[in-house]
Amino acid sequence: MTGKKLTVPRYQQIAVELAQRIVDKRYHEGEKLHARSTLASNFNVSPETARKAINVLVDLGIMEVRHGSGAYVASREKAQAFLAQYHDVSSIQEIKQDILQSVERQQQELENFSALLDTLVNHTKRTKQTAPFLPYEIKLDKNARHLNESIGELNIWQETGATVVALQHDDRLLLSPGPYAKFEVGETVFFVGEELVFQRMEHFFYPRSDKD
Repeated sequence: MTGKKLTVPRYQQIAVELAQRIVDKRYHEGEKLHARSTLASNFNVSPETARKAINVLVDLGIMEVRHGSGAYVASREKAQAFLAQYHDVSSIQEIKQDILQSVERQQQELENFSALLDTLVNHTKRTKQTAPFLPYEIKLDKNARHLNESIGELNIWQETGATVVALQHDDRLLLSPGPYAKFEVGETVFFVGEELVFQRMEHFFYPRSDKD
C-alpha cells in the first residue's frame, strides 16, 4: 500500500534516538552526554540541530542542562513515557493514512476499509489501557479561534488543562512544540490531559456561540 510518509524533522529523530539509548541503558541517569559538537558529528548534523534535539529532551524532563557543565541524563522513566507516546502517535497516523487511501478506492476496497477501522478501534482500546498518554486531537479550520497565535501567549495549559504534544500540518509532524509554535489553518493539534480536556479545547477553539 503506497502513500505519503510523515516527515519528522531531523532533530526530533535524534531526540527519539537519544531517548531510546537512555531506555536501553546505553546512557545512564546522571551521565553526561557528549558535547554538542561530538553529537553533531556522530549523527552527521550541525551543532544547532544537535542542540535542538537536546532541548526537546530537556523540555520533557528527560535531560537537564547544568550551567557551565553540559547536558546530563535526568530520567529514564520519562524517556520510556516519551517513546511510548511517540510510537503511539506514529502508529495512529499510519493507520489513519491507510484508511484515507481505502476511502478513495470506495467499493472495491470496502472490505479492507472495514478491517482497518476495526484495527484502529482495537489499537485505541489497547493503548488507553496501557498508555495513559494517548493524545486527543482537534483539527483547525478557517473558523477556529486563535489562528496565528502561539502556544505560549495563549496560556493553553492554564486555560484548558491541556498539554500540546504535537502539531501536524499536511505531512509535517512537529512533536513537543515549544511556546513559540503558532496554530495554523488545516493543522491538527494533538494534546493530553484529564477526561474533560477535549471539551475544554474544543470550546477554546470553537466557542459554542460561534456555532449557534
